[in-house]
Amino acid sequence: MTSTPAAYDTISQHFTDCGTKPEDYDLIVTGDLGCTGSGILRDLFQKNGVVLGENYNDCGVMIFDTTNGDAGDGGSGCGCSAVVLCGHILHMMRQRNLRNILFCGTGALFSTMSAQQGESIPGICHAVRIVV
Repeated sequence: MTSTPAAYDTISQHFTDCGTKPEDYDLIVTGDLGCTGSGILRDLFQKNGVVLGENYNDCGVMIFDTTNGDAGDGGSGCGCSAVVLCGHILHMMRQRNLRNILFCGTGALFSTMSAQQGESIPGICHAVRIVV
């Protein structure tokens, strides 16, 4: 969830720089904000008049069954993102079910030293547009 503000900033800036909007993409995916973080991301966009819509999802939400078991808010952002992108998403692109995606890897820059010093944990997000 610490990466949610970074995801918002990166995706917003991408829309501005490229002159695009959410509906221009078959899929916009973050990973791994989990249920809580992806809900907050939707709320942040909504407050600024942008609806992410049905084409937004999160790798952590996609990979974990939150109805049966205690997945909490997902797992490793890099692990979830890699599995979902290299498995499900690229398979869908090869089949031409998805042609234009915005893949937004999210993460936190954890440091034991920063935590011991009471510092905050910075969140990051990198966006890559993949088109076939």
